[in-house]
Amino acid sequence: MLFNSFEFLVFFPSVVLLYYLLPHRLRWALLLAASYAFYMCWRVDYALLLAFSTLIDYTCGRMMGRHPDQQRHRRKPWLWLSLVSNLGILFAFKYLDFFSSAASDLARLLGLDYAAPAFGLLLPMGISFYTFQTMSYSIDVYYGRIRPERHPGIFALFVTFFPQLVAGPIERAENLLTQLRQKHEFNYQRLTDGLKLMAWGLFKKVVIADRLALMVNQVYADPADYQGIPLLMATGFFAFQIYCDFSGYSDMAIGAAQVMGFRLMENFRRPYLAKSIREFWGRWHISLSTWFRDYLYIPLGGNRVVRWRWYYNLFLTFVVSGLWHGANWTFLAWGALHGLYLVLEAATASGNGPKPDYPNKKGPPALKRLLQVGSTFALVCLAWIFFRAENIAEAWYILYHSFSGFSRSLEIMMDPTHDLQVAYRFLGYSRATFLLSLLLLSVLLGVELMQRQQSLRRRLAAAPAYLRWSVYNLVVVALILLGVFSDTEFIYFQF
Repeated sequence: MLFNSFEFLVFFPSVVLLYYLLPHRLRWALLLAASYAFYMCWRVDYALLLAFSTLIDYTCGRMMGRHPDQQRHRRKPWLWLSLVSNLGILFAFKYLDFFSSAASDLARLLGLDYAAPAFGLLLPMGISFYTFQTMSYSIDVYYGRIRPERHPGIFALFVTFFPQLVAGPIERAENLLTQLRQKHEFNYQRLTDGLKLMAWGLFKKVVIADRLALMVNQVYADPADYQGIPLLMATGFFAFQIYCDFSGYSDMAIGAAQVMGFRLMENFRRPYLAKSIREFWGRWHISLSTWFRDYLYIPLGGNRVVRWRWYYNLFLTFVVSGLWHGANWTFLAWGALHGLYLVLEAATASGNGPKPDYPNKKGPPALKRLLQVGSTFALVCLAWIFFRAENIAEAWYILYHSFSGFSRSLEIMMDPTHDLQVAYRFLGYSRATFLLSLLLLSVLLGVELMQRQQSLRRRLAAAPAYLRWSVYNLVVVALILLGVFSDTEFIYFQF
């Protein structure tokens, strides 16, 4: 079931209504049943896999809880059982074919006659998200950071909570488990705030992301037909497509949880306004980047080691992050590229981090900030090429040809003997779609800039009623007239 589907439009209000009508002691059961129903709308049999993972981690947590912190060595076998089970399931369904294919390629390279089998297992939706969520729970219980959850139903709800089940945010047990036990009274302001956030997330998804996808898919489906400006524009549009798609899902997940009284962690914080790659990763997919920081980067030693080892820790963390995103060499290249960016930033920064070289405490001059934001965005877009391309060969083609063929593109666009519609079709877009997309991106950037000081919801709450309702009506009209309603899955569902 998709957030941008008619089924969810019926499902969600029904769940919320029942949630507030039922007594508190029964609400966890309703949400658990609703979460499994939500997941089984995609595929029923893989709900058994979700239940198996839940049972393993619940049992391991309870068994680790039997031993005090002074006997942590007795907890270790149960931690290993949890980690091996979760990573084993993830490997079997997500990476088995990839490594099998890599083994065949290596054998051919060595002149060996070996054909690895293709297993063809369908990737369970959200497996990377709920696997990491339950793994963090087991690790936290092992180190004594949290107490194991005794109620099997509450724990199962922690794993399957439907707003964030299939694409995050990846919640920590210390935040979500506590809230699942709390009684949430109906609150009109909280409900309307949640619905506003859901509406904004839906706008980003169906009006901006899915419209940009029409153009991006056309160019990236056969990049060899294009060079120069079309490739650059498609890559830039993809940067905003994936941002609006994923942050739109996160906004809808956070808003849906807020309607019922739950607080999920912020997952995006205006990432394309970042002035460095380090700052970008403090703003993009925050729940995943902090997961890798806490459960991989810091255990490796973080920056509390000799310099070469620090660089290794940074690079390895982002290579693994790339592999988390998908079983393809393109994702490994994307992660490695971001790891290289961060290593270079660390190597060229003075001390433990970059220091400002200007006396103004309010920040760098506007021109310098603009250059920093622009260069960071360019580096991020360069990496997005590998993320979006079907394979490494296509990614190299796009990289090589993005800066060639400008004269031909400009000639077609500027030649007065050509019809403008022909010029835009040459670029892979219709004129109307292209101009509308630029307008929508201008709206997005305007909202992002406004929210640097205060959230748009707070600004609207303080605005006069006529202005507030004009904005609400404008969003609804835009959704109806400009939305691309084709039940398009969210990009991160594939991970």
